[in-house]
Amino acid sequence: MQTQTVLSLNGLTKSFGTVSAVKDVSLDLKQGEVLALLGENGAGKTTLMNMLFGHYLPDQGSVEVSTVDDQMSPLPLGDPQAAITAGIGMVHQHFTLAENLTAFDNITLGAEPIFSFKRHKAKAEKKINDLMQKSGLVAPLDVPISALTVGERQRIEILKALYREARILVLDEPTAVLTPQEADTLFENIRSMTAAGLSVIFISHKLREVLAFSNRIIVLRHGEKVGELATKAADEGKITKLMVGTEASENKRSPAKPGAPVLTLESLCVACPSRRNSLKNVNLCVHASEIVGIAGISGNGQSTLAELVSGMTKPDSGKIILDGAKIEANEPRTMIEAGVGRIPEDRHKDGIIGHMSVAENLVLENCEDPAFQQRSILDWSAIRRRAEALCAQYDVRGPGIDAPAKLLSGGNIQKLILARVFESNPRLILANQPTRGLDMGAASSVAERLLSARENGAGVLLISEDLDELLSLSDRILVMRDGALTETASFERNAIGLLMAGDAA
Repeated sequence: MQTQTVLSLNGLTKSFGTVSAVKDVSLDLKQGEVLALLGENGAGKTTLMNMLFGHYLPDQGSVEVSTVDDQMSPLPLGDPQAAITAGIGMVHQHFTLAENLTAFDNITLGAEPIFSFKRHKAKAEKKINDLMQKSGLVAPLDVPISALTVGERQRIEILKALYREARILVLDEPTAVLTPQEADTLFENIRSMTAAGLSVIFISHKLREVLAFSNRIIVLRHGEKVGELATKAADEGKITKLMVGTEASENKRSPAKPGAPVLTLESLCVACPSRRNSLKNVNLCVHASEIVGIAGISGNGQSTLAELVSGMTKPDSGKIILDGAKIEANEPRTMIEAGVGRIPEDRHKDGIIGHMSVAENLVLENCEDPAFQQRSILDWSAIRRRAEALCAQYDVRGPGIDAPAKLLSGGNIQKLILARVFESNPRLILANQPTRGLDMGAASSVAERLLSARENGAGVLLISEDLDELLSLSDRILVMRDGALTETASFERNAIGLLMAGDAA
């Protein structure tokens, strides 16, 4: 590995009101190095990188970046264009895409002069196609972002950064929506690029990826740098102790004792513009006291299945049966009243109303409960007391219960949604990517709560692109491909992977 320093962060500090997000953090990045940046949700990782990329202006500190002649030069702060010009690219955890534009337009947006008389579309298409072939991140270029799955949108984000030929690439949870095979392909190609001089800062909660992919690890806790070590000298125990102060504990799952059917789907069909996202004669049964896992590569109908079960999509044919009763009007309110707790895939779009407060979001689905009303008027004192208790119980960190929910970090928004769902004691829990973007402690807590709900008689439909999560929590696993479900008796990664790829197990 080369030892030339290409980036230096010096004493960066950032507060939001009374909340100190980052405190006097310094780090260096070497040429050709993959530096893993770890920490719990709210530890300051994304805030630190947003200061680097110019989205946030630090309260204190400076940034230096190497020039083409290997000299260190101050980077203007609070200026994303200056960061891009300096060769810094950032792939955000949450999408920064224009949904009304095509994938091609999003990738090339801002890469050509606004007043150019000629658009070099053929040249751009060739460059993008070459990138897709090399990275394995394939996505349709002529489709609006709004019509793409979450996984496809993540691929576009990565391609957008690679298209600008960054010398320093910041990856904030880049594999959160990728299958293990896709993640391996991404890492292989990034590894070849680092061999050619690319430098990478890699934020992830997946320690197996961190240990396999990075060269060095820096850990943040409560906004402060608390540890730095070479990856070859690290293991999961050491990293976990630095992150949370204690060793990680394993979730233990007892054998399932399935009860009566809670959810039954009979010959369900839903036609979508994308053939792969359509549902084709889907039959599924989730019993009380069991967790049924749905595996599959993103974009094969999982989102449509989740929308169907949550009441966001109506079937073209077939039956939905909850606790023995056929659902006639498949709408969100109907499903909530029938006892369905919904953890959506897109927490920002479908999980919260961003401009409403944390307290308001916590009662969105049960504000008609008499416990939150006095003479048919909302009892704000009761709502705030409930919010304070749930935020403490579920460790929702942020500016406070009266702040807009959009100000929370992604992981804390997920905790808010989980608090709302689990505290309603649902008969069926639809858990769609429930631990995406969560740190180990938070993910372990989610797993414990899903297992506890199962022990208390709830049925759980777990849709996840994390095979480790499915294998550790599921009592049964079905694989979704091209809108069809196939149940597998195997709990072996390769066998499930073959089914996901369309090969016989």
